Amino acid sequence: MANALDVAHWRMGGITVAAVEDYVYSTLPPRDQVLTEMEALAAEKKIPIVGPAVGRILHQLALMIGAKTVFEMGSAIGYSTIWWARAVGGGGRVIYTDGDSKNAERARGYFERAGVSDRISIRTGDALELLSEEKQQFDVIFNDVDKEDYPRVFRLAVPRLRRGGLFVTDNVLWSGRVAQPNPDDHTKAILEFNRLLYSSPDLFTTILPIRDGVAVAVKK
Repeated sequence: MANALDVAHWRMGGITVAAVEDYVYSTLPPRDQVLTEMEALAAEKKIPIVGPAVGRILHQLALMIGAKTVFEMGSAIGYSTIWWARAVGGGGRVIYTDGDSKNAERARGYFERAGVSDRISIRTGDALELLSEEKQQFDVIFNDVDKEDYPRVFRLAVPRLRRGGLFVTDNVLWSGRVAQPNPDDHTKAILEFNRLLYSSPDLFTTILPIRDGVAVAVKK
């Protein structure tokens, strides 16, 4: 059943019917105390997080491919990081990245309380620069950075993903603005990114129309 937090908080608009969104969120099982607190803080402070429906998708995707290594680009207070960390298990590793040291410090506290701090590496700075420094290939790369950077993320991420790995991206429907005339620069970047995903010979991509749109691309 739904948490005390009003399910309407998760509505993005412009993608699915509001009543359907409310139904989806009302059916979700309750989250634990740490995730519930993070959801409430995000609602109060308008901190962008993926929310519980998308969090469950991320967790499920990691379980489906047996993911053990995740590089997360744009982690904020670490809400999605916890979903990934719980999915990869005790032998897994998730790299958290954010440009705000205050976000990182707050996330550290949540990770400790959630019991997953031992499988998360916290890095502060530009997520694209941090990913460019990586030489290994990952099971999952999760993209949730500034939207104008999405096309650059595509070019950085694909070579650093193992075959059979997942490139997952949030906000690819952008509250429906991708289908509206006269797109702004952020929307143009998302449109270009989506084109790159679907035209890539190295990826097989599907966009899930949940919350703000989640792209799931598997590397061939």
